[in-house]
Amino acid sequence: MTVTAPDLDAQPALATYDDVLKAAERLSGVAHRTPVLTSRTADERSGARLFFKAENFQRTGSFKFRGAYNSVAALSPEEKLRGVVTYSSGNHGQALACAGSLLGAPVVVIMPHDAPEIKKTATRGYGAEVVVYDRFTGSREEIGRKLATDRGLTLIPPYDHDHVLAGQGTAVKELLEDVGPLDRIYVCLGGGGLLSGSALSAKALAPDCKVYGVEPEAGDDGRQSFQKGEVVRIEVPKTIADGAATAFLGARTFPIIKRLARDIVTVSDAALIAEMRFFAERMKIVVEPTGCLAAAAAMATGDEIAGMRVGVILSGGNVDLTRFAGFIAGDAIT
Repeated sequence: MTVTAPDLDAQPALATYDDVLKAAERLSGVAHRTPVLTSRTADERSGARLFFKAENFQRTGSFKFRGAYNSVAALSPEEKLRGVVTYSSGNHGQALACAGSLLGAPVVVIMPHDAPEIKKTATRGYGAEVVVYDRFTGSREEIGRKLATDRGLTLIPPYDHDHVLAGQGTAVKELLEDVGPLDRIYVCLGGGGLLSGSALSAKALAPDCKVYGVEPEAGDDGRQSFQKGEVVRIEVPKTIADGAATAFLGARTFPIIKRLARDIVTVSDAALIAEMRFFAERMKIVVEPTGCLAAAAAMATGDEIAGMRVGVILSGGNVDLTRFAGFIAGDAIT
């Protein structure tokens, strides 16, 4: 089923790099300026010079804190007092819960019943109320809208929101400021918040840099949308990359991606497990399956990126350790 991309003439103006700059001001002194890691082994495997932006070291364990905090910080005092609601497989929910606790805003998070327990526990630990639903039979968007109406909450979706995507764009802003111009940047893709924000920053700071979105093979709605020029809806995909198990791109994110991204590619769950093992064994860091999407794509390009300077966003490190151990041991793939 397809959904025609929105008529931009009838929509508010899309986010710009100026919004990323405003987000960077709000996040200054609050979000971590995460490190950029390198690996001689990774460079030898890829033939390129790779720069890993380690958002697994961000507050709450993923890049999502950037967009969540920026969104809550932009609310009026009255809106903060009433509170916010979102839907999330985990990372955005944790991030919004943390942002709410820092800024005095109550938070309700709608989470799928099969979200990793570590993410549910962490979300509650930040003080949020968690409402559980079945992602294969229920609509989180409908539940979110109803809760927002019934309780007077502000809905802050995980990606299709200007302040969210602008906040996410600060990760690539920092990357380019720290390492200089890059030939390519690979970014994981779920609903498009990180990719659209990253593309805005890359266009402003390194206009010749090509930005690629990376999805799990089972959830290639973004690739299909990019090829058709309109938003494509798919069934909720089954993949270990739970943070990218989305069924369609956002009305605010897709037009930016369509205009500024170079392409969207996919990788297998098996490739994600291989990268999780690489990061654990060789770089001594924990990266969740979704966080490995960009790295898996970079490693799969062969000679295509030989000699290039390539940015790779490691989007998060929130994974249940028992499940992580199973992945690394090679005896768990679902």
